[in-house]
Amino acid sequence: MTMFRIKHKFSQFFWPCALVILVTLTTYGWDVNAAYALLRQHHDSPSVLRYHSQVSIKDEQGYAWQVLLFKQNYQNVAKELRLRLVGFPGVAELVHPKSLEIITAEGKILSASDVYARAAPANNVGEYDVTDVLPKLSATGALKLYVPVSFDQPLLLKIPDSVVTEWQLLITDID
Repeated sequence: MTMFRIKHKFSQFFWPCALVILVTLTTYGWDVNAAYALLRQHHDSPSVLRYHSQVSIKDEQGYAWQVLLFKQNYQNVAKELRLRLVGFPGVAELVHPKSLEIITAEGKILSASDVYARAAPANNVGEYDVTDVLPKLSATGALKLYVPVSFDQPLLLKIPDSVVTEWQLLITDID
């Protein structure tokens, strides 16, 4: 008899809790933007530690793109900032040399020059010089990247404000 009561009490407690969790996840948990940048460390040599930001962003067709921001030429006083975009092979072919168009949340249109003007390592890879672009961005606010591809229209990648904030951290606080 006591075992039956325990099962009955558990059943009475379990289903309302499960319903509350399901409603909470449906309302708040599944509506979260899944693109979070990740600052990563790597060693260029045993005594030289470097940082870069890396995030996976899906385009409008649902294909994932790796978006990496890193500093180039650490030995120079003026460091170049590069944005590398890598798509899955065979999904899209990037056009070189063509600039990357960046639109801020405020509607400001910026342009980053193509680093692979002569030869890209692969047709699904693009790299752009954003040294002059990133200081013009606000610390918060999403971006739209219009990637030059071989289609009729440029490919759109939406960069969330959390990633832009991480980029600002990388270029201002980490050296």
